Amino acid sequence: MTTGFRIRVAEWEQDRDLIRGIRQEVFVAEQSVPPEIEWDGRDKACVHVIAETVNRDVVGTGRLQLSGKIGRMAVLRPWRGSGIGSALLARLVEAASCRGIDKVYLHAQSQVVGFYEMAGFVAEGEEFMEAGIAHRLMTRTMRLD
Repeated sequence: MTTGFRIRVAEWEQDRDLIRGIRQEVFVAEQSVPPEIEWDGRDKACVHVIAETVNRDVVGTGRLQLSGKIGRMAVLRPWRGSGIGSALLARLVEAASCRGIDKVYLHAQSQVVGFYEMAGFVAEGEEFMEAGIAHRLMTRTMRLD
């Protein structure tokens, strides 16, 4: 495994199968998220980013809804802890800022709240269950200069 990667904005129609493959492996197979929850019909209207290795293997993805909701952050197991998740999140926050979105939010799995806090997100409210997994609402106000 190489350590180099890049983050790019994806084109849903062109990159759909790559994005779906990552999410199928991480959410449906690994975390047992029901397919009817994972495939919510919103993808076509979202901004997607993907992480590619120097060999052009896709190893991570995430999406931004135009409401400001960031979600579907997924990195293949061998690549976790390599900075890909942080880079995906930064690219999604940048995409929100470029679209004039002044506040982004997400539903963080409770075990990774600290990851999002390091990126400037703040947990709000009580823990809740989503797709059988404990989550927290987290928000980040954008600086629009």
